[in-house]
Amino acid sequence: MRYFLFSAALLVAAAVPQSSNLVVTPALAQDESGFQSFLAGLRGQAERQGISRRTLDSVIPTLSYNPRVIELDRAQPGGATNSPIPAFAPYKARHVDAARINRGRAKYQQLRGNLSRIERETGVPEAIMVAIYGHETNYGSYTGDFDLLRALASLAYEGRRRDLFTAEFLAALKMIDQGVPRGRLVGSWAGATGYPQFLPSIYLRLAKDGDGDGRKDIWTSESDALASIANYFVNAGWRPNVPWGVAVRVPARLDRNAIRSKLVSPRCARVHDRHSQWKTVAEWKALGVTPIGYPVPRDSELASLLEPDGAGQTAYLLTGNYRVILDYNCSNFYALSVGLLADEVAR
Repeated sequence: MRYFLFSAALLVAAAVPQSSNLVVTPALAQDESGFQSFLAGLRGQAERQGISRRTLDSVIPTLSYNPRVIELDRAQPGGATNSPIPAFAPYKARHVDAARINRGRAKYQQLRGNLSRIERETGVPEAIMVAIYGHETNYGSYTGDFDLLRALASLAYEGRRRDLFTAEFLAALKMIDQGVPRGRLVGSWAGATGYPQFLPSIYLRLAKDGDGDGRKDIWTSESDALASIANYFVNAGWRPNVPWGVAVRVPARLDRNAIRSKLVSPRCARVHDRHSQWKTVAEWKALGVTPIGYPVPRDSELASLLEPDGAGQTAYLLTGNYRVILDYNCSNFYALSVGLLADEVAR
């Protein structure tokens, strides 16, 4: 769901059930009073953006402050630059495990007709779509049960990322104006929804009708969800017929300082800082970097080197398409696992 544009999966972080045994404390009562005043301001913004009175009248009176989403938001990693980065191998073992691979292969075969058509139209590989589906919601088995409008309004009220969550709240109201049933708008505590775990603004921009029924139903239609994932990747710059990357063995003699990147990413800087300079695959081979996976990008393809578990462990040469996966969720562990799961699903 989830670092996602602010990113999809940090957002998608676990869908934690909302407590029904809420104790109303004086502090909470004060928050509720302030929240209701804040809602009046949100309504004014919505009206100025052309959101219908019918939608506002049906939604605004139903909303109450949700302290649970604030707790979850504050508990998220802050990205402190001095905090240690854990090893990738345990994460990989949990997220590219036999169960997820086998379920992915079953989905791959079950949905092959639609997947192959979407790949022909977009150039996004079938297995990549399936791998995103698998990582985001374990192939639709969990999508979250938070009321998106209540959660987004509460997060906007809290104020830490007010502009972001206000925009997503207004986007969710626009979804209702466009005919999305109010009951569909459930998902993660941070506002991601449906099989692909899209934020409302992403749904409005990139959701697709994949089965030709005239609706963009990312909650119950796997065809729509997969077509929407592919459209996201196209929009983010996916290049057809280019592998995301490949596992490699790096010689002990490689001078890491000589290949250190001097670029500074405008977003997710710590994620991108772990990547080396760009070199062609042929240049990496000349330095003794040896592919041990498949498929191997062409020798002319530019790639960066990532050693997620340090020197002496499995490393990866990563193409520009890997950066597209990072756009979906700006986490090296997430993006590597999506690529590796896709490779296993396609075998």
